[in-house]
Amino acid sequence: MKKYSILLGLLLLLLPQLLKSQNTATPAFITDSIDNYINKTISMWQIPGLAIGIVKDGNIILEKGYGVSKLGEDNMVDKNTLFMIGSNTKAFTATALAMLEDDKKCSLNDKVVKWLPQFKMHDTWVTKNANLTDILCHRLGFETFQGDFMYFDSDLSDSAMFEKIGSIKPMYDFRTKWGYCNAGFFVAGKAIEAIAGKEWGAFLQERIFNPLQMNRTFTKVNDMRIVPNASTGHSFVNNTLKPIPYGGLDLLGPAASIGSCVADMDKWTMALLDSGKFENNVIIPQKTIERTRKPESIIGNGRHAYNKNIFKLYGLGWQLSDYEGIKMVSHTGGVHGYVTSVTLVPKYNLGIVILTNTDQNWAYEALKWVIVDAFMDLPYHDYCGNWHNYFQKKITKDSLQIQQWHDSASMSIKTTLALNKYAGNYTSNVYGKIELKAEKGYLLMTLEHHPELTGKLEHIGNNRFLCTYSNSAYGTKVLPFIIDGKKVKSFTLSVADNLEFTTYEFVKN
Repeated sequence: MKKYSILLGLLLLLLPQLLKSQNTATPAFITDSIDNYINKTISMWQIPGLAIGIVKDGNIILEKGYGVSKLGEDNMVDKNTLFMIGSNTKAFTATALAMLEDDKKCSLNDKVVKWLPQFKMHDTWVTKNANLTDILCHRLGFETFQGDFMYFDSDLSDSAMFEKIGSIKPMYDFRTKWGYCNAGFFVAGKAIEAIAGKEWGAFLQERIFNPLQMNRTFTKVNDMRIVPNASTGHSFVNNTLKPIPYGGLDLLGPAASIGSCVADMDKWTMALLDSGKFENNVIIPQKTIERTRKPESIIGNGRHAYNKNIFKLYGLGWQLSDYEGIKMVSHTGGVHGYVTSVTLVPKYNLGIVILTNTDQNWAYEALKWVIVDAFMDLPYHDYCGNWHNYFQKKITKDSLQIQQWHDSASMSIKTTLALNKYAGNYTSNVYGKIELKAEKGYLLMTLEHHPELTGKLEHIGNNRFLCTYSNSAYGTKVLPFIIDGKKVKSFTLSVADNLEFTTYEFVKN
């Protein structure tokens, strides 16, 4: 009996190591098949370049690039190639504010106006009561992306940005509905500046990037233009995948402007999975990490192709959900020509980073599910292939609609009033001014706060004009005009849905 007791004791001592060993095993899919799968995926989805990082139990399982940095050139993507990470920037910003709370420099329950007296919302009560947590978890009452058209690529100053935020009437009541708000993270960046006494990017550099040796991670878009081994974003222009400009993201920097590589992002995910430690030094306190993962907003019911999630929540800069009963911490990012994803599975000590340089793919998310399933020993599903079928149907449908609009425009349908009657200056109480000039057979639109953006407006019947923006990121949209007697009264402006769903009314002066 004593012998069995000794054996049982040894087994209990060894059990944690045995479980860890079992948990550490790298799936055969990763060791044997992932290269072929990714190469097949980027070909199928027309992804010029992709970089992937997988970390497990503090070890780098995969850190590699595929494809090219820019179409038409032969610079291959590697682990150090820079990509814009878009809204994966938000986790850095939220972590920075939570670190300041841990430093006892502030509380995330502090009213925003305590640190930023210039902050204002449409409702004065909300102005006085919105706190730092509200701006980090998207519960200010705005619809998802509401106002983003005004902010991206604009020439707005910081003070004008605060004015614009206050001029928009949120679609929902304060703290009643989750609505993804990039402007909230602009405010968060300014709060960091006020609390820490240094610019948002400088704080990240000092407290996160430098200690984690993230030497190829930058907060200014211009760095992507001047630093070697940086990729270029791509999008469809007239149904052809082409390189596009980086865009003006610095105004919304704390929401979306970080450029990084998988080698650096792997250091970030490993630290977050290891109580904030890097090389045995605590860089990000565990208390801070836990604060960012505390559920604050309800996004809605979970949804997954093969598993019904129970919850889909939002913390501070992170989306929180479950998968097969396991908590997932993740986020995605999309800016001009890029879509990316970062996923943490704390129970499995697993981190996955996927960076792509085209905004016309869903593989950046589909691929992560293939990898998660492999590590969780779940049945294999070809997410990348299956999702591509749906994506192609969507692209075909959208292309057909646009072609039909262009066909109508080519018919030179007579306008209700003379074309020059539509020309002139228009004003939106929220945006500002737009000018329409009558050209030969069309109207040319210029915008007050977007000096590099124009729109070509061609009549397609019933006082509707097809607007083709000079920057493909803004989409191709139909803009309806309202005629009052023999005068043009106003028109409704819209842009690509992935930039902003909501519209703007411009009244003729």
